[in-house]
Amino acid sequence: MTNRFNDTPPITTDSDKKTVAATRVRMNELVMPNDTNPLGNLMGGRLLQWMDICSAISAQRHCNRNVVTISVDNVEFKSAIRLGEVVVIEAEVTRAFTSSMEVAMEAWAENLRTGERRLCTTSFYTFVSVDADGRPVPVPQIIPETDFEKERYEHAKDRREMRLKISRQNEEAQKRHGTRRREAGS
Repeated sequence: MTNRFNDTPPITTDSDKKTVAATRVRMNELVMPNDTNPLGNLMGGRLLQWMDICSAISAQRHCNRNVVTISVDNVEFKSAIRLGEVVVIEAEVTRAFTSSMEVAMEAWAENLRTGERRLCTTSFYTFVSVDADGRPVPVPQIIPETDFEKERYEHAKDRREMRLKISRQNEEAQKRHGTRRREAGS
């Protein structure tokens, strides 16, 4: 995403022109002492918070509504981000479904003294567009333009199916666990 950010067009509210590029967001945060653990590395929870904010802005750009986070896929911290480094977080909507949107995330660490930049994590966040009462509302479809965007758009359907499958398995496990807990308490 980093090399494509400069191609981001102005935000549009025209639902016929909702491109991936128009949803692109880049957010920068300086890692301060309050953001770090005793080793001087950025705390994972703080990074997740910043990623949630960045991806929510991307989703809101797409649907021009409030959104709520539904899921976060497989966040793996590949490289520690150190005190004093800049975190560069980039997000863009990859696909829109009925009321939900998948947002691709990349988080980079940038050392301002050396200019070194390294990819620290990638993830997909899922958001649902909601009305003032918190009920899901439809979102416009997204228009992938580049070959990369089109490929990721196609694969988003498979990722969504996997998320839904895992969600159903978790619900079933919670029901079984709840039943056992009630039986044990009887």
